[in-house]
Amino acid sequence: MIRSVVRGFGAALPKRVVTNREMEDIVDTSDDWIVQRTGIRQRYIAGEGETTSSLGDAAARAALDNAGLTVADIDLIICATSTPDNTFPATAVKIQNMLGMSHGFAFDVQAVCTGFVYAVTTADAYIRGGLAKRVLVIGAETFSRILDWNDRTTCVLFGDGAGALILEGVESKGTTDDRGILAASLRSDGAHRDKLYVDGGPSSTGTVGKLRMEGREVFKHAVGMITDVIQAVFDSTGTTPDQLDWLVPHQANRRIIDASAKKLDIPPEKVVITVDLHGNTSAASIPLAIATAASDGRIKEGDLVMLEAMGGGFTWGAVLLRW
Repeated sequence: MIRSVVRGFGAALPKRVVTNREMEDIVDTSDDWIVQRTGIRQRYIAGEGETTSSLGDAAARAALDNAGLTVADIDLIICATSTPDNTFPATAVKIQNMLGMSHGFAFDVQAVCTGFVYAVTTADAYIRGGLAKRVLVIGAETFSRILDWNDRTTCVLFGDGAGALILEGVESKGTTDDRGILAASLRSDGAHRDKLYVDGGPSSTGTVGKLRMEGREVFKHAVGMITDVIQAVFDSTGTTPDQLDWLVPHQANRRIIDASAKKLDIPPEKVVITVDLHGNTSAASIPLAIATAASDGRIKEGDLVMLEAMGGGFTWGAVLLRW
């Protein structure tokens, strides 16, 4: 069978780092409060000339360099984002043009913080269906542009950035020892939309809007939803938590990450944490964490890696792959 194998990875961050101490000058908060409740110590904020597409372009180029490939080798670009440069065209199409690529096709996926998990599984479907050989999957966000900087419960949580993976179809034996994507589980439930949403849009208000969140409600649902899809992936592959080398979760809140890992009996030393460095970068969160752990040598070829996320909508999902 065909497996979608990771050929390369890349990341990009804005120039400006904003620490918790700097946030104290913007809203009524403190470094201790932010760290205790979220684990975040700093975040990157896009400046003038830095956009979702420019960050996505930089992450894509880094992934191509890492893989030793060029844009000529790519058939499809999928960009997961909730903060596109424009309502249309898709940010993926803009990145395609920035890369100098005029062949193939490109489109965006919007599932908020679960966007990268959705995008990876979409790429896998195109590869296994024979419509693409190599897919550039990007998660890119500039959430700072949709934050209410007077709302201390949300503006301290989010940051900007981009990450990318290149997936390639490879003939495999069809066992869990194969490299590549082994299984996925995706869910959504629109009944929870009012718990995490943006209060604007082209069809409703004609404005971009600002992010709104009921933090306690999100936290209440997060651990159960996340662990359910992870367990579903374990069950579908016949694997167990003790076989896992790395859990790469969406980096939203350290307490959610810790509680989810504990519920699944995944030891802390197997969990990749970057929320302290980047804050919540939505769809960019998982590929940024992957790039961090793969660059420093933690994630190695042959490792069994679980990706998981939950986002506004609610959407949630998990992907199991062998690196």
